[in-house]
Amino acid sequence: MTTIPLLTIGTRGSPLALAQTHEVRDRLAAAWPELSHPGAIRITVIKTTGDLVQDRPLAEIGGKGLFTKELDESMLEGRIDLAVHSMKDVPTYLPPGIVLPCMLEREDVRDAFISLKAKSLAELPEGAVIGSASLRRGAQILHRRPDLKVVNFRGNVQTRLRKLAEGEVDATLLAMAGLKRLGLAEHVTAALSTDEMLPAVAQGAIGITCRADDARAHNFLSLLNDGETMVRVSAERAFLAKLDGSCRTPIGALAELRHPDRDHLTFRGLIISPDGRTIHSTQRSGRPEDAEEMGKDAGDEMLRVAGPGFFDFKKD
Repeated sequence: MTTIPLLTIGTRGSPLALAQTHEVRDRLAAAWPELSHPGAIRITVIKTTGDLVQDRPLAEIGGKGLFTKELDESMLEGRIDLAVHSMKDVPTYLPPGIVLPCMLEREDVRDAFISLKAKSLAELPEGAVIGSASLRRGAQILHRRPDLKVVNFRGNVQTRLRKLAEGEVDATLLAMAGLKRLGLAEHVTAALSTDEMLPAVAQGAIGITCRADDARAHNFLSLLNDGETMVRVSAERAFLAKLDGSCRTPIGALAELRHPDRDHLTFRGLIISPDGRTIHSTQRSGRPEDAEEMGKDAGDEMLRVAGPGFFDFKKD
């Protein structure tokens, strides 16, 4: 029996974060015999600012880093060896000393429409209320249906489903990936195509960070990394980085590998005003090895097309 853990994994405490961390733990244990013994891997739950502040939109309290800051600090202090993240919550720039060498195979990238009153966005009556914590989702909804009302709707997946059932809103949108990982896909009314709702950067991907100088952690993670997911997310995050994107900026992006040999990378990106009235989109096509450059180039185009001040949105 192992009494001293060989690896300590840090995670947020939400059911989804724990489900993702348990998946990482199980994959590590399957890949490395020394990690398969009871107690070899310890999971440490760390509360983040993003979890503690639930009554305000993320854009108002600091954006994506609110879900990673405390995990990063614990890692740099040596209290954890790895941290498991939903990649769409990870800031474009990591703190010095922390790297992201591993992503698991990407799940379903689509957004899920969930409602007890309508079978689709199109069927919602005029003036219906949609709850969403995502500016990206809200802006794309208003672009198609300016007659709808989008309200801030935070909390974990189970909390949002409960609020929907209690009638606080007429519909909500959640990531298909999270619902599948939690075994809650039966709640989905309709999965929105990526043409109807372009996903968030890195949606559906799980990333694992470690200290840059931790050779042992790098070695353990080497067998888990999915190269295809890394290529796709690299293009999307390069696009986001060029736009200095955060929870304050409605941005969507999706890179996909096509052809039988997965040797052709396509990229779609968009930026949109929160009210949905102004939208700019772009596409790229190229080789997987050029993923990052494709994302950067697409971001440069969006900056030119949108012009200065596009992201200086006025609050209502």
